[in-house]
Amino acid sequence: MIENPKAPRVRRIAALARKKDRLALGQFLVEGPLAVRELLTYAADRAVTVYATMGGESWQFEIDRLADAADVEIVRVTDEVLAAMAQTVQPQGVVAVARIVEVSLVEALADAKLVAVLHEVRDPGNAGTVLRAADAAGADAVIFAGESIDPWNPKVVRSTTGSLFHLPVAIAGSLEEAIGVARAAGLQVIAADVNGEELGIDDERLAAPTAWVFGNEARGLTEQDRLLADRAMRLPIYGSAESLNLATAASVCLYTTAFSQRR
Repeated sequence: MIENPKAPRVRRIAALARKKDRLALGQFLVEGPLAVRELLTYAADRAVTVYATMGGESWQFEIDRLADAADVEIVRVTDEVLAAMAQTVQPQGVVAVARIVEVSLVEALADAKLVAVLHEVRDPGNAGTVLRAADAAGADAVIFAGESIDPWNPKVVRSTTGSLFHLPVAIAGSLEEAIGVARAAGLQVIAADVNGEELGIDDERLAAPTAWVFGNEARGLTEQDRLLADRAMRLPIYGSAESLNLATAASVCLYTTAFSQRR
């Protein structure tokens, strides 16, 4: 039982909130019973240690069973220690430390049919929600390109609600790199952009292997970014809304493509 919230081990785990510490240690924090369960179920080889309270919560038996089956250490901690480790106000009694596993672009896009590319996306909630939507739509990979937030940011991890462990996630140094590898893998590249042609649910072109590019929440994609893609497409606005937020628009684009590819 760890009881001291100022213990060196606790401070090291709390430091994973900072990107430089995540990258230096090659580890990130997973918070809450749902995300920890998905880690242990789908990516147990990445799990380092689980830290949990002794509150007798309903999830405790399952987390203990999964950790035991994967030979992952469980350390009991007090509520104060868990609060010092976690970034959330109410971490729900359990966190885990997981290894960062970087998947190459070539590996992530091999044989892919549907991919989401996030370019200069900075908001962790948006990034995590797009990753979750990509998972739900059956996408094969998600690419974080350029100066996008890193996928192991605690807020991104929480927003994915476990989807981070369901599909390959890769980092591209630039949008050009991501698009180049996508084309080499046989995917058409579509930029989601308000200046593009209107996206239709019966567009037969969407049945082909597709990589969607989604830009920064405030600025979108530049003209140079759009020219890198095969075409630009936009969602029609039938009502009076000025626009759709990034995560909502990405979800519709990904699902529309998934529908076409499954017809």
